[in-house]
Amino acid sequence: MTHDTDVIVVGAGLAGLVAATEIADAGKRVIVVDQEGEQSLGGQAFWSFGGLFLVDSPEQRRLGIKDSFDLALQDWMGTAGFDRDDDHWPKRWAEAYVAFAAGEKREWLRAMGHRIFPVVGWAERGGYDAMGHGNSVPRFHVTWGTGPGLVEPFVRRAREAQQKGRLTFKFRHRVDTLMMTGGAVEGVSGALLKPDNVERGKSSSHEVVGDFALRAPAVIVASGGIGGNHDLVRQNWPKRLGEPPKFMISGVPEHVDGRMIGITEAAGARLINRDRMWHYVEGIRNWNPIWPRHGIRILPGPSSMWFDATGKRLPAPLFPGSDTLGQLQYIMGTGYDYSWFILTQSIIKKEFALSGSEQNPDLTGKSWRMTIKRATNKGAPAPVEAFKQNGADFIVRDNLADLISAMNVLAGNDLLKVDHIKTQIEARDREITNPYVKDAQVMNLHNARRYIGDKLIRTAKPHRILDPEHGPLIAVKLNILTRKTLGGFETDLDSRVFGTNREIIKGLYAAGEAAGFGGGGVHGYRSLEGTFLGGCLFSGRNAGRAAAKAVG
Repeated sequence: MTHDTDVIVVGAGLAGLVAATEIADAGKRVIVVDQEGEQSLGGQAFWSFGGLFLVDSPEQRRLGIKDSFDLALQDWMGTAGFDRDDDHWPKRWAEAYVAFAAGEKREWLRAMGHRIFPVVGWAERGGYDAMGHGNSVPRFHVTWGTGPGLVEPFVRRAREAQQKGRLTFKFRHRVDTLMMTGGAVEGVSGALLKPDNVERGKSSSHEVVGDFALRAPAVIVASGGIGGNHDLVRQNWPKRLGEPPKFMISGVPEHVDGRMIGITEAAGARLINRDRMWHYVEGIRNWNPIWPRHGIRILPGPSSMWFDATGKRLPAPLFPGSDTLGQLQYIMGTGYDYSWFILTQSIIKKEFALSGSEQNPDLTGKSWRMTIKRATNKGAPAPVEAFKQNGADFIVRDNLADLISAMNVLAGNDLLKVDHIKTQIEARDREITNPYVKDAQVMNLHNARRYIGDKLIRTAKPHRILDPEHGPLIAVKLNILTRKTLGGFETDLDSRVFGTNREIIKGLYAAGEAAGFGGGGVHGYRSLEGTFLGGCLFSGRNAGRAAAKAVG
């Protein structure tokens, strides 16, 4: 049999780029195919905030954060909640990934020119016990340059390999079939799509202008998840999270459609944990959308008061930034698919960040002058102010009665009662000036401000919500925002895919979201954040190195 190359990589996102560059560096030939155009190189990672989970990093130590592999593994396992027979390989991947994050990950990236913003973020703080969900310490390291800054070293490596003749990109090649012979993969075939120079992220043409077939002894599936396909999200929605939302917005472009997952499963690959998924509850409709149903996630600080659709405050510890899936389960249990933040101008200017490279021009553009304004600005960052002024989910009023009235109009009902919400806010406000309190959210706020990183740029000085000096009052309607698939193809630590007969499929590998970021579900039920991009790096690296070695 004549091979067109040594390895074929399906998907030109971060995991695919990492795998391809590792293959090329090993001296092998690799073809990368992707249904989108060259302008989409880097995939979803380009749009990300660039957060990476690192353990015991120099950045942490400089801020007085004491972290360790043992503490991080404890947090990971408490968060993942592995409880299935299918969790054998995901658990092994988790142990290996935490070791990677505590070991060579930072220096491996740094050697390629990657740099980190010096203030470490504290995501998914939990609030249960020491063995439960959440990060015990801040571990969210933001890439200097956000998503584009993380993608760039691998694009550069890929271009260098391309010049040497080891790497070939084939864009607008949509894979429709994994070609198999005798239970082993031998290549891919599919449709050539009409060239389309549509802007990155926007929906491209599906017009077919031809077909193709490529042969290789190894194929790596790095095609991403299902977050842009709401039908698939609802189809796989777990009952433990209630009924699927009637209304959702998309945190990923439309081409993140799960097609290749179905194609690979049809070829005999074993897909596990398909009911595990990661969707955000602080989604807001983008007033300036790029892709269909485009939503942005608010990365909130700890001070906003959070109410469900009926006006009841979310219970402890479901505070902003604490437990994404716990919040999702609670919200869907109310019978409604939205909730509300109520906050002040003082809170929004210090505590609201927006996820996404395009929403953070200071960090994305690597501008220290602009970034310093996060700590010194009198107003909120410009992208946040733009959403406050133009966003369909934002309401600004000078008094609570007018705010509640406008919230009811936006929701299209009269569920919210002024007296009910006022009573809850006033009770919280009575506790805010005393360092000794019983309100768990206020305790959480005081704890956050003990960390210098949060005090400088992520938490407002404690104040009463109804204090007019900190106004105006702001309400934000929060929608369910689709994002990540936590399940995927079961793989061993070399990213080799298991078949439905529990035997390795010769020549088939999976990486990134298609592999549940490794093993078929390295996160278990929940994420510690900063782990999706890192999972693409680790699983893509493992897949690329293993495939290069296997093809001799």
